[in-house]
Amino acid sequence: MPTLIKSFIFFDLETTGLPKDNPKVTEICLVAVHRASLENPTRDAATGNLQLPRILDKLCLFIDPGKSLTPKATEITGLSNGNLAQCEKQTFDSRTVALIKEFLQRQAQPVCLVAHNGNGYDFPLLKTELQLQGQDLSGPVYCLDTMQALKSLDQRHSTTPAESRGSYTLSALYKRFFLEDPKDSHFAEGDVLAMLLVFLYKADDLLEWADTKSSNWAEVLPMYGPRLQQTV
Repeated sequence: MPTLIKSFIFFDLETTGLPKDNPKVTEICLVAVHRASLENPTRDAATGNLQLPRILDKLCLFIDPGKSLTPKATEITGLSNGNLAQCEKQTFDSRTVALIKEFLQRQAQPVCLVAHNGNGYDFPLLKTELQLQGQDLSGPVYCLDTMQALKSLDQRHSTTPAESRGSYTLSALYKRFFLEDPKDSHFAEGDVLAMLLVFLYKADDLLEWADTKSSNWAEVLPMYGPRLQQTV
């Protein structure tokens, strides 16, 4: 039987590098949206353009990663060990975990984490950071990778291979749907809000996908490091 997801937690991570670098988080942003806001999107009265929902819960944190950022990561994100230390940011610790868990628990249940390329990057790295603290999310929590979902939906609705439609990066999809570049790319909050607008553009299909094809957080494996049993 399909699971009716009540809350969608759009999130993005900025980090010290690529998976091969055993990265650590430098910035995390979570934006919680109730299903009702996704089912009933608002549009600008003058232009008809999609607007962000009025009711959004946000949790955005900068993190001292405790390791050096790669030069490429600094170039892309504008974050460095120097500016994070200068602003006296804290590490990803038990308090960070408590904030994330409380944020999710405040939302109408069940919740679904939504990340672009989440299966390939954000979900396993968040799992790693949690488990390095000896903790995990309390279930049930579901997961939806918008890159994977939109590729599959394109394939379902067309005989043209999804790959022939061009890139499925977040910026490419945003430009395809809205005919302009997203604002504040590689700022965690900017990427989350761009992802939310992309989701709204395909909301009917993606809501159905979330209810019928979302995966379970408990099945996510850490990118590296320890593997612990899910806490309940």
